Amino acid sequence: MAELAPILVVDDDAVSRRVLTETLSASGLATHTVGSGREALAWLEDNAPSLVLLDLVMPAPDGFEVLKQIREQAGIADTPVLVLTALDSDDEIHAVFASGADDYVHKPFRPAELVARIRGQLRMREYVERLSRRERDSQTVLELTQALASTLNIRHILFTVVRRVAEVASVDRCSIVLVSEDETMGHVVASSDDEQMRDLTVELSKYPEIREVLRTGNTLVIQDVSRHPLLEAVRQAEPGLGFASLALVPITHEQRPMGVIFLRSRGAAAFADHEISLVHTVANATAIALRNARILKLLRDESMQSAFARVEAERRVRLFQRYADIFESAADGMVVIDRSGRVLFANPRARAILGFDESELMGRGFRDLFAEDPSRADRLLEGFTRGEFPQGLDVELGTRSGPPITASVSFSSVLHEDDSVVFSFRDVTEERSTAIELKQTKEFLERVIESSVDGIVTADMKGTLLLFNRAASRIFGFAPDEIVGKRNVETLYPPGVAREIMRKIRDPDVSGPGRLEDCRVDMISATGELIPVTLSAALIMENGKAVGSVGVFTDIRDRLRMEARLNRAQDELRLREKTAFVAELAGAAAHELNQPLTSVIGYAELLRRNLDPGSSQGKAAEVIMSEAERMAEIVRKIGKITKYETKSYVGAAKILDLEKATEDPSEDRVGR
Repeated sequence: MAELAPILVVDDDAVSRRVLTETLSASGLATHTVGSGREALAWLEDNAPSLVLLDLVMPAPDGFEVLKQIREQAGIADTPVLVLTALDSDDEIHAVFASGADDYVHKPFRPAELVARIRGQLRMREYVERLSRRERDSQTVLELTQALASTLNIRHILFTVVRRVAEVASVDRCSIVLVSEDETMGHVVASSDDEQMRDLTVELSKYPEIREVLRTGNTLVIQDVSRHPLLEAVRQAEPGLGFASLALVPITHEQRPMGVIFLRSRGAAAFADHEISLVHTVANATAIALRNARILKLLRDESMQSAFARVEAERRVRLFQRYADIFESAADGMVVIDRSGRVLFANPRARAILGFDESELMGRGFRDLFAEDPSRADRLLEGFTRGEFPQGLDVELGTRSGPPITASVSFSSVLHEDDSVVFSFRDVTEERSTAIELKQTKEFLERVIESSVDGIVTADMKGTLLLFNRAASRIFGFAPDEIVGKRNVETLYPPGVAREIMRKIRDPDVSGPGRLEDCRVDMISATGELIPVTLSAALIMENGKAVGSVGVFTDIRDRLRMEARLNRAQDELRLREKTAFVAELAGAAAHELNQPLTSVIGYAELLRRNLDPGSSQGKAAEVIMSEAERMAEIVRKIGKITKYETKSYVGAAKILDLEKATEDPSEDRVGR
């Protein structure tokens, strides 16, 4: 296992630096400490730490600036950064992570927690590096396997192998040395630093390391050539070897050594286990390729000697059968056909995928394998004659008893002279079906979002808008192409409101952690108009980490206008009810005045008849009669307003007809 790089401790407080160094050293972690952001950046220009332990509050450049420059520097951009901070608010913690920190520890810290978090980050980085390394190694193996399967130019194959292995293993030279039958001579057939090298002969007696690998059949790694006892005689004969580290991996086939892959480095090389494993895989593939090349050469030699086409064809089939073991372990199906489309050979994987046994498959033609239009097979056969060999082509292949499968097929020429073509394929039916389903689901969700009557907006954790549906465009007046990826979500809020909304989303006492429901808020349109909406929002989580937010906005302007009209209608109804009450009160007053007014008018009329009109009493009676009649007119008007009937009494006066006014309308209707 490679030695872990030191942890860079950045803190302007000498006491903190000493405590941190002692804590980490006690846990077996190497450290390098600096007292300022400037010293940290200068050290990082020439060094790559395993982790950075960073204090935020320092003189310029502070921790945020140091963190920013780490994330912008290619060689150390992925280095884990653990922040030491006394900050505690949500916005401040959000700023820590938004700046690129991987984790944080509060000051004052607990040593056990600090060490645990550091080890957790180191394990995470090691896991990511391991996955990345495996992916690179798999890609390298795939690349070399494709090279081995796609060309018969053995020189090109071998140079491709050594050059690529030298790159992956980071060595100065990678060579392939093939040995003679008696294992006394070696032939350097390819070298990564010299493409023109051809069959350089070497005496194996001068290379004890090669003889040791051929004897044991095991890989040999020599970290220090200046001390290894196996090379003692070599050091005496050649004091300056020119290389500090060596690694040799055997090339064997059927338990027989064919040669070695020889790695040499001028400096000290670790030769990690995964690198040696990769070279082992390449060595096995190279052994198959070398044997294949020999067999193909033998096939060409024998074909040239044959004078009869039928005998030649039969021999060709037998020869293909002889090296069928090359394809035995292939994960993909492989089929060899001649230019007429006749199947010459199919490996076990091809037979397993298609469901045919060997005899059934050998009796079928290229066109018979297609479950789709056979004319497509004819067009491919025509293309082979023109040197056209498609790669990664999806075709429908028929199976013996099941439904057709979708296969990804690649074609290549095996023997130009013998008009043979090999095609490899793998079943991608499920992958293509899943891809179609995912596409349909994606399109359906996009249609749902676009057809929503509510505005739907998403943004990343920095606030950059990522989605802006049609309803959002209608509400806010922005076209999606002028705002998505170009503006911050704060564009849609009055100043400070966006941060307050995010605080509420994170507050578990509002609607629950990570969400906000039916929040009334005013937002801003493209023209600056305040738009009242109800907002429901939530954080978008990925592997337990917030990666963005989504908001659903309901425009409530129409609802508010409707509520205003409803309030006005309620006010008008209350006013009408008040008017009706006044009318009832007036009617009640008229009813109360009816009886005394009748008496006054009656007695006034009696006095006027019995008194001399010219006397003061007669005049008084006239005044009483006049005022009573005026009062009767007032009562009549009140009755008209309140829809009560009046009738004539003494003289021309009309007063309320209380009898008719107090009749039950329902009884009146029944009487009719």
